[in-house]
Amino acid sequence: MRALHDEHAAALWSYALHLTSGDRVRAEDVVQETLLRAWRNAKVLDQTEGSARGWLFTVARRIAIDDWRAAEAHPEVVTGQPPETAVTDGTERAVQGWLVAEALGELSPRHRDVLVLCYFQGYSVADAAKRLGVAEGTIKSRTHYALRALRLILEERGVTQ
Repeated sequence: MRALHDEHAAALWSYALHLTSGDRVRAEDVVQETLLRAWRNAKVLDQTEGSARGWLFTVARRIAIDDWRAAEAHPEVVTGQPPETAVTDGTERAVQGWLVAEALGELSPRHRDVLVLCYFQGYSVADAAKRLGVAEGTIKSRTHYALRALRLILEERGVTQ
């Protein structure tokens, strides 16, 4: 089996990559399944019956076709809901909070104050205006520009929406 792998794996990988239109994950699956079938079918290891590479390529092509047919028969259903993440311990939320807190530190004090009051402490525009001693329109304007600046800071750090 090792000799079969060493002799044909590179060519089989290249062929599977072509069959899957460059999808590396699917190509790996095709190669793995092909070699598994070769292991289960001992006559392939006997080179006297014909070309082992031809047999491997034929099996790989059939696996790729079967995968394509299965995908066509059972199309992926897309819902409006994002997929649930495997991590449920709050790690992702903690990291996001840390990134936002760090980005808030780069804002001007006026922008940071208005975001903290309105978004994190839940103050209304009117209450935030009273606390900061400015007009409500100023709070709205600062909020707009503060959110824009925060978005830019996060984008510069590679955080995407």
